[in-house]
Amino acid sequence: MNFLQAIHEAVESLSANKMRSGLTMLGIIIGVAAVIAMLAVGAGAQNTITGSISGIGSNLLFVFSGNTQGNVRNQQPLTLEDADAIADPFQAPSVAAVAPVIQGNAEVSFSGETTNTSIMGITPDYQTVRNYELTEGDFINEDDMLARASVTVLGPDLADKLFSRHDGIVGETIRVEGQPFRVIGVLQSKGGSTFGSQDNVLLTPMTTATARLIRRTNRDRVDVIYVQATSPDTVQQASDEISEILRQRHRTQLGEDDFTVFSQQDFVTTAKTITNVLTIFLGGVAAISLLVGGIGIMNIMLVSVTERTREIGLRKAIGARRRDILIQFLTESSLLSLAGGLVGIGLGYLIAFIVGRIAAASGTPFTPQVGLGSILLATLFSTAVGLFFGLYPANRAAGLEPVEALRYE
Repeated sequence: MNFLQAIHEAVESLSANKMRSGLTMLGIIIGVAAVIAMLAVGAGAQNTITGSISGIGSNLLFVFSGNTQGNVRNQQPLTLEDADAIADPFQAPSVAAVAPVIQGNAEVSFSGETTNTSIMGITPDYQTVRNYELTEGDFINEDDMLARASVTVLGPDLADKLFSRHDGIVGETIRVEGQPFRVIGVLQSKGGSTFGSQDNVLLTPMTTATARLIRRTNRDRVDVIYVQATSPDTVQQASDEISEILRQRHRTQLGEDDFTVFSQQDFVTTAKTITNVLTIFLGGVAAISLLVGGIGIMNIMLVSVTERTREIGLRKAIGARRRDILIQFLTESSLLSLAGGLVGIGLGYLIAFIVGRIAAASGTPFTPQVGLGSILLATLFSTAVGLFFGLYPANRAAGLEPVEALRYE
């Protein structure tokens, strides 16, 4: 029996029991669709999270006060002098820009509307380091810093809360902790990130923040220093230069740092690890339904062997070999699983598309990604399931004795 003949006979046999064949395929269809949809959701989540982290800035390094090990005594805070030292091109040639930041929370109000938001005291380099764009107005400049100007740049979410819009508000005066501040610009939306919403923020000159909003005993202290490396290839070198500068300034030994330097890639790698684990978990759960579908194929094929016992005996009596019977039943089970897999791919793609539309309608920046790899994986796995679970019924059919099969009632 050649391959084409086996397929032709398998199609004829399956067509004779359309309803039973369709119900048998249903388990495979649901299993493949679930695998495709879950992998697409996982890939979409990974793209959304890593894209959000990448949107924080380019070639970015984060310098925090404190050691993650927690075993350093007399830890010193980060200061403006530390930021100036890191910005020195002779000490850190791999550093392109430095933006120290102080952070706090404040009550902001305008015309009866009041909300609490995150405020940041920044320098003009903050815009460059964090890749911020403005929808209108201007960013904070050196003159604002020197004059300790009562000016602010608002995130779009904060603008919406105060003004019910985020355009045409430059020149308006809001109150921050009861003090008047003039709005000079509105940030372009960036969405959420590892550090919370990047749109519900209020930016003001660092000198203004330390003098009027975020009062501290040490006015030189900063909460985080954002550092932009000169290129993606120099990120690690810049990290080493920053660490060496801070060790010298804080007089700490190697292994006893009172600061922590993270790169943007560290956060991306961590996020990918988490989403990969979730994707594997979701895919594994969905694959269980494929196994259930495979068991359904095996049951139906066993029933088919029982129903066609006399046919098998007749085939053997007129010269069919054991291999011919084996190929015939394996072809039928494989066709069932392959056809179910193809329909399942279409259904899985449809489910992923619907999830994406629902996410878009709810304002969530999330798009499931149906990859070629997941399609090939689901197709090959479904075919393998058909072969595996069709092997026992096919072997049982091939092992029937012609005389006993012909006598079967």
